[in-house]
Amino acid sequence: MSKRNRESTGKKAATAAAKTLRNPEANKDAKSAAGSALTQRKSTEITGKKAASAAAKTLRNPKASKSAKSAAGSALTQRPNK
Repeated sequence: MSKRNRESTGKKAATAAAKTLRNPEANKDAKSAAGSALTQRKSTEITGKKAASAAAKTLRNPKASKSAKSAAGSALTQRPNK
């Protein structure tokens, strides 16, 4: 059974995630984080370990777009704290 949380991706973050997925210049980590954020648009599923790692890399990447970082932040917000 999947863990659940009360967070879900908001409309602005989902729009940013979709933009990132359509961007041919976005890297693999940014697209992974964006996919995770979009999956959680109207869901209470949690972000997986791999997607969280990709999101963290995207946030640290100075070349990542604003939309990629928005999607990555949303994905990380939905990762449970230890």
